[in-house]
Amino acid sequence: MMVVWLPWGWAWRTVLLVTGLASLSPGTNANVLDTMLLRNPGRDRSDSRWENGGSTAPAPTQRILWCHCYHHCPEDSTNNTCRTDGYCFTMVEDEEGSLPVLTSGCLGLVGSEFQCRDTGNARQRRALECCTDQDFCNKDLYPTLPPPRAPDYVDSSIHHMALFISVTVCSIILALIIVFCYFRYKRQESRPHYSIGLEQDETYIPPGESLKDLIEQSQSSGSGSGLPLLVQRTIAKQIQMVKQIGKGRYGEVWMGRWRGERVAVKVFFTTEEASWFRETEIYQTVLMRHENILGFIAADIKGTGSWTQLYLITDYHESGSLYDYLKSTTLDIKAMLRLAYSSVSGLCHLHTEIFGTQGKPAIAHRDLKSKNILVKKNGACCIADLGLAVKFISDTNEVDIPPNTRVGTKRYMPPEVLDESLNRKHFQSYIMADMYSFGLILWEIARRCVSGGIVEEYQLPYHDLVSSDPSYEDMREVVCIKRQRPSFANRWSSDECLRQMGKLMTECWAHNPASRLTALRVKKTLAKMSESQDIKL
Repeated sequence: MMVVWLPWGWAWRTVLLVTGLASLSPGTNANVLDTMLLRNPGRDRSDSRWENGGSTAPAPTQRILWCHCYHHCPEDSTNNTCRTDGYCFTMVEDEEGSLPVLTSGCLGLVGSEFQCRDTGNARQRRALECCTDQDFCNKDLYPTLPPPRAPDYVDSSIHHMALFISVTVCSIILALIIVFCYFRYKRQESRPHYSIGLEQDETYIPPGESLKDLIEQSQSSGSGSGLPLLVQRTIAKQIQMVKQIGKGRYGEVWMGRWRGERVAVKVFFTTEEASWFRETEIYQTVLMRHENILGFIAADIKGTGSWTQLYLITDYHESGSLYDYLKSTTLDIKAMLRLAYSSVSGLCHLHTEIFGTQGKPAIAHRDLKSKNILVKKNGACCIADLGLAVKFISDTNEVDIPPNTRVGTKRYMPPEVLDESLNRKHFQSYIMADMYSFGLILWEIARRCVSGGIVEEYQLPYHDLVSSDPSYEDMREVVCIKRQRPSFANRWSSDECLRQMGKLMTECWAHNPASRLTALRVKKTLAKMSESQDIKL
C-alpha cells in the first residue's frame, strides 16, 4: 500500500479547487464563497516557501489586491477590508420573505474563476460580479437580480380546469358522432332494405306472358303444385320492390311489381327460416290452389354470404287483411255472408283430403285469425299465412308437424291448447282447434253488420275480458276456468240473420272439441242462409 505525501501548499490549493468545482452543482448555496476567501497572506507565502522545498532563493512577488468586504469579512479583517491574490466580488441575493441582501468580499485566486461564473441553477435568485482592476474596485459593482422564474409546480385548480375542458370537448364530440350515426341509420332505414335485382334474362318466361297465363299453364300441364322452380326463381329475380305495406313477427311484407303487375313479397327474417320453408312447402302441395286461399306465385332464397333473404311471392290484395278491412268498413247482410262464406270455403278446402294418384292431404291452419285472412277486391276472402300448418299423412296415419318454434296467437287459442290437453297425435284435434278460432272470426264479422241502423265498433274477441296483450294464464282463466265467450249485442236477437250467425259461432267455439261444427257444416249452413236471403254468393 502506497501513501503519497503532498506539500502543505498543494494540499490547501487542492481543497480550494474541489470546493470551487462543487459550487457548479444546482442548488449550491452562496455560502460556499466562504471557502474561497483568501486567508492570511503570510500563510500563503510560507506555503510557497514550503512548495519550493525550503529554498533560500527569494520568492517572486505576488500582486495583492485590497477589497471592500461586507457580510463576508475574514476574522482578521479591519475596517471592512480584506486582501487577496485573486478577485474582489459583490453579490446580491434574494431571500424569501425579505429584501435582497448585498454581500461583498475577497475571492482567492484558486477556484475563483468558477465562482465568478455565476450559475443560474441555484435555488436562490442571486447575481455575482468580480473585478481585479484596482483596490476596492468592488465598491463600484452593482449587480442586479435576474427576473423571477416561473414556479415549478402547477396549481391544482389548473389541472381541474384542464380536465373539465377535456371531458366537455370529448362529450360534445361523442354526442355529435351519436347524432350523425342516428341520422345515417334513419336515412338507410327509409330506403328499401330488400331489392331483388332486375335481371334481363327471360329465357324461361316468353315476353308477353302474364302471371295468370303462367299459372293456368302450370295447372293444365303440370302437376298442380305451382309454377316450375326455374320459372319461380326467374320471377323472383325480376321483381322490383315498391313499398313496405306490413310488418309482423315473421318479417316484412312489400308490394312489388313484375312486368307491371302488382305482387306481394313476404320477406322472412333469417330466424324464421322454418316458417318460410313450411309455408312454401304447403303452398306447393298438389291441388292446393283455390280461389279462397292466397294465390302462391314463387319462392326464392337469396344470399351474399353475409346475409340471407327469404322471399315468398303471392297475389297482391290492396284491401289488406280482414282485421284492417273490418276496422274501416261497415257491412250489410250480403257483405257479411260473403266474407263468412268465402272464408269458410278456403278453410274447408284446407281441411279436406283429396284422394287420387296425386291427391291433396288434409291440412290444419293452427294460426287462424282475422289478420291472417285477406280481403279481395270483390269482397271475398282468402286464407293466408300457412307457416304453422300441419298435414295429415293418411297412408301412415301420421301428423306432419313442422319443426317450428312459433306458436299461435294466444287470443284465438282454443281451451284444449291453453290447458295443454290437445292430443297432438290425433289430426282431428287440430281441425277442431281451427273451428274454435273461426267461430271468433265470425263474431268479429257479425259485429260490423248494420241492422236497424245500429252497428258496434270493431273489437278483438275478449276485448272486455283481457288486456290488449294477454298472457297464457289470462286466457286460460277466461276460456278454460270461467268458460266465458264473447258476448252478443241485444240487437242480434231481433235480426234473424244475426241470430243464426250467433247460433253458428256458439257451436263453433264449444268447450268440447267433439261438439264443434266442421268447416263443411258451417259452409252449408251459410249457403242456406244466403239462399233464404236471396243472396247469390
